[in-house]
Amino acid sequence: MSREPVPPFDPGNVGFGYVYVAIADHVEARIKNGELPKGSQLPAERALAEEYGVALGTIRRATQELRDRGLVVTVPVKGTFVK
Repeated sequence: MSREPVPPFDPGNVGFGYVYVAIADHVEARIKNGELPKGSQLPAERALAEEYGVALGTIRRATQELRDRGLVVTVPVKGTFVK
């Protein structure tokens, strides 16, 4: 089943919410769309910060948000993986 790709993240389109929540929402959409399948590893935090055009701390908060939502698990030294 082929799905439309999730549109690229636009930090200027966040509105009044927190950027880290918008990034978590975007990554969640990519997971649900199948772009990031179960068991796949997310890119390193620095790579995500560059991809999304935000500070490393923002990505760390977004990753924590994804963990809180139960969508990813972080394994120390190994990385963050889609549940």
